[in-house]
Amino acid sequence: MIIAIDGPAASGKSTIAKRVALNLGLDYLDTGAMYRAVTFKALDKSLNTEDAVLMGRLARDLSLEFKNKTQGDNICIEVFLDGQDISEEIRSPRVTASVSAVAKIPEVRMAMVELQRRLAGEKDTVAEGRDVGTQVFPKAEKKFFLVASARERATRRCKEFEEKGYQVDIDSLERDIASRDAIDSARENSPLRRADDAILIDTTRKSIEDVVTEILEHIGRKV
Repeated sequence: MIIAIDGPAASGKSTIAKRVALNLGLDYLDTGAMYRAVTFKALDKSLNTEDAVLMGRLARDLSLEFKNKTQGDNICIEVFLDGQDISEEIRSPRVTASVSAVAKIPEVRMAMVELQRRLAGEKDTVAEGRDVGTQVFPKAEKKFFLVASARERATRRCKEFEEKGYQVDIDSLERDIASRDAIDSARENSPLRRADDAILIDTTRKSIEDVVTEILEHIGRKV
């Protein structure tokens, strides 16, 4: 079983996907973390992120390992690059600001989609990202597309950064989110869009618990 949860940045899909996976006893796959790992390594090595051939080679050669750990009513995902835990580093404002530009490179997406399909190939999985229901797993049993207002998403992301010790301006963050939406939606390869058979859920005025309950009801399960 594959359950696909897509949506733009800070729409709540990561938190909600983890809760759904935990409730159903399924594996959790964060496809966005993969693109963040590519971006982190490129920035760490001061590589030219506009060089498609170079970035594609980097993505194909990436040594990534993911570990899901249950912590209370949540799943904590640990990301290891070349044996180093980069779980926190890939969530930094620097990586966040650059990841959409890296993720739109066709060579990078090709390498990451292959890895995503391999990781979820033998497991029942809740996978979340931006093209999971349209490109990675077009035959997923259930598909959901989460949205929220840009201001609401900026508020959520601002809170996340502040909890990690980063100081950010919410207005700048809102502009960055709008820019990421434009890049993700306009890219030629696997653009951000709602699959025809995906259920649309606006999370703007809903709690995490409300959205998780709604998804589980669509799947035919109760919390």
